[in-house]
Amino acid sequence: MGRYFSILLVAVVLIFASCEDKEKSNNSNVDSPSNPTLTSKDTIKEKEKKGSAPAGKEDQKTPYREGPMLVQEELIPFLTKYGEENPQTRVRIKTRFGDIDVVLYRDTPLHRANFIFLAKQGYFDDTFFHRVAKDFVIQGGNSDNISTSKKRTNIGSFLIPSEFEAGHKHTRGAFSAAKYAEQNVSKASSPYEFFIVQSDRGAHHLDNDHTVFGRVVSGMDVVDEIAQQEVGEGEWPLLNIYIDVEVLE
Repeated sequence: MGRYFSILLVAVVLIFASCEDKEKSNNSNVDSPSNPTLTSKDTIKEKEKKGSAPAGKEDQKTPYREGPMLVQEELIPFLTKYGEENPQTRVRIKTRFGDIDVVLYRDTPLHRANFIFLAKQGYFDDTFFHRVAKDFVIQGGNSDNISTSKKRTNIGSFLIPSEFEAGHKHTRGAFSAAKYAEQNVSKASSPYEFFIVQSDRGAHHLDNDHTVFGRVVSGMDVVDEIAQQEVGEGEWPLLNIYIDVEVLE
């Protein structure tokens, strides 16, 4: 009787230990948006790609919070302060055709700060040059991936006030902000989409209609090659042209 009782006791202990280990294992794999160690970008990447954050992005994480990061009412104070704390003006747009280096103008401070902010958040990574209009412009910063929509939701819905007073024109290589055409009498800029003027003639009909906030300093040959790609409806390239954006200095 004593021997059978000992065997039964050992079996109970093993079953309890097994259940406890299983519970610990399940808890260690929790991927909750309320986990403060995850950014919104990391959460999206983990759920959709089951991978880690891109190399070099670890020091740029922003803790997840409920609701968007930015709202219109807080935008100008935020971008003003962010621009003072992040003075970088050079960025690199990476594509399969090569790199495009851009200098952002200091006299368009809201647009510069916004672009640096989005780049450091990893917003542009895995978006596309989604519009290619040969002898006119190439436009980037959007995609049909659900991750892009989620990142926009987490960052916020807002517009950047125009900065035409800087006087920059849409010459070849101009780096300019897209904008929403409807109900936008102030010609405020979309925070997420940009375009590069590819035409040798420039695109001066856009002057004082879109804010130019930088210029391409290297890689116009890449812009020209992208402009040659075949497109379908809406000037969307038949083969997606993925981009990543790196802040240089």
